[in-house]
Amino acid sequence: MASWSSVARRIRVPLGFVFAALYMWLAKPTLASIILGLVVAISGLAVRALASGHVQKNEQLATSGPYAYTRNPLYLGSLITACGFALASRNWWVVAGIAALFFAIYIPVIRSEENFLRGRFPEFESYCAEVPVLFPRLTSFKGAGGTFSWELYRKHREYNALIGAAIIAAALFAKLLLIK
Repeated sequence: MASWSSVARRIRVPLGFVFAALYMWLAKPTLASIILGLVVAISGLAVRALASGHVQKNEQLATSGPYAYTRNPLYLGSLITACGFALASRNWWVVAGIAALFFAIYIPVIRSEENFLRGRFPEFESYCAEVPVLFPRLTSFKGAGGTFSWELYRKHREYNALIGAAIIAAALFAKLLLIK
């Protein structure tokens, strides 16, 4: 029988699409909530983009860029983006749904990925001792080195997060205009 973390890994993207539909139904945006939410969401997308340009999945332990401050900047960026869209929605059920998804899906996935990294990279333990799981430290990890790569950003298709956010933002603006 598959562990919950492996199930969570498989269902997180399809579940995200289901949640997006529910989100649009529940959202009660105003112009101010959309603008405030987008400011927050864009900062989360920037964290994700920066992280994506530093990670070489399964080849090298990422410790540069945002990985020098948090072990999971992609998930942190996703959480910030989600918080931005929660603000834009002006609905507490959306906030509750985001929190439930984070704890039920992303926490187990993070644990599973970290177990994989422990087995793959011997230096992961010392990195863990210095860098927090999710919420960033204020100073950079001493072993950090490396630069951002647009090639990695494209390879990981991180632009899809930006496209998805733009679609949700456009749908919120459309909903705002249709409500009036």
